[in-house]
Amino acid sequence: MGLLDILLGRTKPVAPDLDQLFALPSAAVTLEAAAGFTPTGGGAVCFATVEGAAFEQTHREVQALLDADTDRTGPPVKLERDTYGYSWLVSERTPEQLVQLVNDLHAVNSAMEVNGFGPQLLCSLAAFRDGAGRRLALVYLYKRGTFYPFAPVSGGGERRDSALELQVKAALANDLRIEQDLSRWFPVWGAPGL
Repeated sequence: MGLLDILLGRTKPVAPDLDQLFALPSAAVTLEAAAGFTPTGGGAVCFATVEGAAFEQTHREVQALLDADTDRTGPPVKLERDTYGYSWLVSERTPEQLVQLVNDLHAVNSAMEVNGFGPQLLCSLAAFRDGAGRRLALVYLYKRGTFYPFAPVSGGGERRDSALELQVKAALANDLRIEQDLSRWFPVWGAPGL
């Protein structure tokens, strides 16, 4: 970044650091101790919908790679579209397989990035639930290289539990690179895997 950029207030965008995803298993231990949330085994990677033969080939390669995992229990990795027009590659594991789920999320992001679809990547999430049935996602923002909690309120409507999100932010401050700009804590309503 040059002097002119500094004077004009321009900042260099943060490069995605997919290895940040590997911090999720240790953050899950902290999250369980601090707030009682445990992994559900669900996770997904969200990206802007892409059409064309190159993307279809990448999707097939990623799906074949992840479906070949002999430790996989449950349904194979699947591609879903949400009501907002975004695509999600969803992985379902058992709650004890958070490490394997993180590997799945990393593999999907890496494959998309290597094949030239990095600009379409938006976020990845891992789902959690507590004993009272409250849901929580730890969302990784691809273009920011940061995480934030998303806690939808169960029972109709698009409402979120902001107090819980702030509690989780404080609890995980030493485990994950938390997004400090709260305006970037985008809701992921109806996200598959959550």
